Amino acid sequence: MTPSLTDRLAVLWERLDAPARAWLANAVLDVAAADHESRRSVSLLELRFAEAGRHCGSLGDVARVLLLHAAQPDVSALTGLYTRGSGAERRAVLYALPFLVTGPDALPLIEDALRTNDTRLVAAAVGPYAARHLDASSWRHAILKCLFTGVPLAEVSGLVPRAAGDGELARMLTDFAAERRAAGRPVPADLDRALRLTTQDS
Repeated sequence: MTPSLTDRLAVLWERLDAPARAWLANAVLDVAAADHESRRSVSLLELRFAEAGRHCGSLGDVARVLLLHAAQPDVSALTGLYTRGSGAERRAVLYALPFLVTGPDALPLIEDALRTNDTRLVAAAVGPYAARHLDASSWRHAILKCLFTGVPLAEVSGLVPRAAGDGELARMLTDFAAERRAAGRPVPADLDRALRLTTQDS
């Protein structure tokens, strides 16, 4: 189950040292207080976004999600942050989508991440936003992408209900397994689990 924003914040706050907490508190206030035009240009948010890794270390992803939640950028601003961002910054944008975008407008960001072979980016892309908005065909290909790149299917939000009774996914998984065996390559252990899910009632 993907942690809620509240859960992420609780973990973040517990593990940050005092200087990091002070920086994050001020950064959140900065981006929340920015006027609408500043938010659209994302200059201040982009600066704080880039600084999060230096101040919050391994918790930079969570800190960036919190900054995005405070700033409430629109899809255009999110796209700018994603396009210009590092891998860590792109992951944070993907993690934040369920909290910021209600419709499918940010799907191009998910689709871009799924075209990469960056496993951490692919894992971030198959979260709750993708579960809600990817169409059936794109979602099936996302499952195959995870299997191909070694991303555990435990990272896929909504896997059980979406895979249940999906005969087309079963066919694709069976073909993928056959291709791997024919090439002398191992079949990912997660594939059998996903295949079993397709036989369950939807």
